[in-house]
Amino acid sequence: MAQFDVYINPQPGAREFVPYVIDVQSGLIDKLTTRLVLPLTRVGVNVGKLPVNLCPVVEISGETLSLQPHLAAPIAARLLKKPVISLRHRASEISAALDAVISGF
Repeated sequence: MAQFDVYINPQPGAREFVPYVIDVQSGLIDKLTTRLVLPLTRVGVNVGKLPVNLCPVVEISGETLSLQPHLAAPIAARLLKKPVISLRHRASEISAALDAVISGF
């Protein structure tokens, strides 16, 4: 598993609103049985109200999604199957969003 890989949400009941999750856990702790993930939610009419530094918008498979770092959660690594895409090229933006949750910047 690689940091910043995106997976289909393993919780079928939540996929309508949260189709994907992104693994943000450092590879330094790959031995854990869990991974820290952030939900990628479908962007609705309130997109203009979301703080861009907290909730950056990404596109996956032609769909616009919003990163929700304030909803970070651990998930069993075994539930994350094959990655759909990597967002490593957006690593600094994703890390900044996490930092905004923790430090308010």
